[in-house]
Amino acid sequence: MILAYSLIAVALILLFAGAEMLVKGSASLAGRAGLTPLVIGLTVVAFGTSSPELAVSLKAAAAGQGDVAIGNVVGSNILNIALILGLAAVIFPITVHLQLIKVDVPIMIAVSALLPLLMRDGILGRAEGGVLFAGIVLYTVLNVLMARRGADAEVEEEFAESVPKQTKHWFIDLLLVGGGLAVLVIGSRLLVDNSIEVARAYRISEAVIGLTIVALGTSMPELATSIIAAVRRQPDIALGNVIGSCIFNILSILGLSASIIPVTSGGITLVDYAVMAGCAVVLLPFLMTGLRLGRIEGLVLLSVYGGYLYHLWPE
Repeated sequence: MILAYSLIAVALILLFAGAEMLVKGSASLAGRAGLTPLVIGLTVVAFGTSSPELAVSLKAAAAGQGDVAIGNVVGSNILNIALILGLAAVIFPITVHLQLIKVDVPIMIAVSALLPLLMRDGILGRAEGGVLFAGIVLYTVLNVLMARRGADAEVEEEFAESVPKQTKHWFIDLLLVGGGLAVLVIGSRLLVDNSIEVARAYRISEAVIGLTIVALGTSMPELATSIIAAVRRQPDIALGNVIGSCIFNILSILGLSASIIPVTSGGITLVDYAVMAGCAVVLLPFLMTGLRLGRIEGLVLLSVYGGYLYHLWPE
């Protein structure tokens, strides 16, 4: 069992390192293609920080471990809002731009409510996966169009500071992308296989493991990005990273996974889906109050996550 714990720790390091390599290489290639830092931040970086969730969910779906695949996404979304945003707001209150309230948060709420409807029969099939994946394509196009049309200089500068700088040569970019993907594949295999071993040893369900340990491990890039952004007082990145990740997790990760292999899950309960959707819904009035997410709201979100963990682990 010590070996399993050690391999889980190694897997978490590999997932974080793989995501960093993928983001750096992809962002550099996008910069060479002429994309602005804002567009790169909203697309390449946002998607890159969610790459561990994608790798793990694809591995779990391929292995027939649907509870881990679905639990990883549901647990990551709960963790993103309740834990990561909660911590970021406690560190430094987050100022909110109207676009997030008018567009991104409502989309996040909508997809959070859509997932349990699609999973009501316990199966996310290829057709449903295709619908979800089409949604992420539309969302990405919408983001790029709005970014090019309405971004102000302050937001552009903020994203310019956070986007990885270009490397010296495009060949290095390709090595980083390829190496990052390879490391993510290895890390996802280690995390899923050894988490399942630990779950079985302690008679913990695969669903709980997916909702907690796996979700925390795959959310490390979002956690690091948002906390650093909060410390640097970059509110657009701290908030946009989390909201974009929540949307990407459902539409792209589950959409792509189900499009390749239908995902079956019976261990994720209505309570889990309700907490995920509830966190998304509660976030909207929090953000609308004074157009900021303050420390009190952050503490409330942290208490929600603590209560959810208390609900899960006694099982």
